Amino acid sequence: MCISGNRITGGGITAGIDFAISVIAHILGEPSAHIIQLLFEYRPAPPFNSGGPETAPQFAVDTVRGKVAEIATDLWEYRSRC
Repeated sequence: MCISGNRITGGGITAGIDFAISVIAHILGEPSAHIIQLLFEYRPAPPFNSGGPETAPQFAVDTVRGKVAEIATDLWEYRSRC
């Protein structure tokens, strides 16, 4: 979440509820945010702990690094044709 002047923004694929609870905490206070979270029974728990290379299994890290390298190569080839 980013607060700048009279604007509050947030991003991420599944960040909508997290963002909403953070805005509630910012505007109404943390007690209200706790109450809303309990009302929603919101208990985020990803099915896997692979959100970063430090916790992901090595096979996943290696696969992602390979895919990123492929994408980078494809982008450089495309750029050279433009």
